[in-house]
Amino acid sequence: VQVVAPIFQIYGGVQNFHGVISTVKVFEDNVLVRDALSKDGAGKVLVVDGGGSLRCALVGGLIAELAHKNHWAGIIVNGCIRDSEEIARIQIGVRALNVHPLKSVKKGAGDGEISVTFGGVTFVPGHYLYADADGVIVSSRPL
Repeated sequence: VQVVAPIFQIYGGVQNFHGVISTVKVFEDNVLVRDALSKDGAGKVLVVDGGGSLRCALVGGLIAELAHKNHWAGIIVNGCIRDSEEIARIQIGVRALNVHPLKSVKKGAGDGEISVTFGGVTFVPGHYLYADADGVIVSSRPL
């Protein structure tokens, strides 16, 4: 089990969540985030490596609602979100570094389903993520 550094704030309407890791790696561009969350996410958590950018938001209220409708358990964003009050009312787990009102660009650059590293942990697609009030952990097998 790996413990993620305590760098994330809790924003979603669900504090405790878990699931199989799916990943996207982007930088100030949320097209791949929306694309991933448009798919069935039952039993999954999307881990978004936004490079730690604090210059724009990668997830907003519409994208969080889309994720909820597609049954995603949660979203971890190594970057910012926006519409935090709206996201707090959506029944999905959302963790991010901070909030920012600016939308991202829409070019579609980035990669999906690759291992990404931040917070002292490597997030591997197909591994497992668990989040609660005390933090986030990852494991190569279900716990």
